[in-house]
Amino acid sequence: MTNPIPSRDVLKAQAKRLRSDLNARGQTISHAEALETIAHQWGMRDWNTIAAKAANAHPGWTPGQRISGRYLGHAFRGEVKAARLSSNGYWSLTLRFDEAIDVVASELFSSYRRQVNTTVNAAGVSPQKTSDGVPHMVLDAT
Repeated sequence: MTNPIPSRDVLKAQAKRLRSDLNARGQTISHAEALETIAHQWGMRDWNTIAAKAANAHPGWTPGQRISGRYLGHAFRGEVKAARLSSNGYWSLTLRFDEAIDVVASELFSSYRRQVNTTVNAAGVSPQKTSDGVPHMVLDAT
């Protein structure tokens, strides 16, 4: 499994941190050298290659966007309330469901949720999985 390529802004922030860390250790590199190093760390030939791939790397979850999907095996429709792209290429999302869903499989009690915080990759699938290997969250943009 490969990690999704983050946005150009995230890659540039990584290069800036690299440059700053090296500078703190007494090693000076140019901004261009830092960008090239980040590209190599992501397995790309050069900065231009990774910058082109980063432009098409993810759908760009945005607040207000309508979504549907499955959360802990339950179908839902809702809206993205907040979205943030992390430096590792995963999205931290707050989702608000149109109708509360019961997130418990037990028939002895219920636990309804109307809003959840989740982490998903660019395809909208969470890295966390249930004990049977099904992702906690699977999103479809609507």
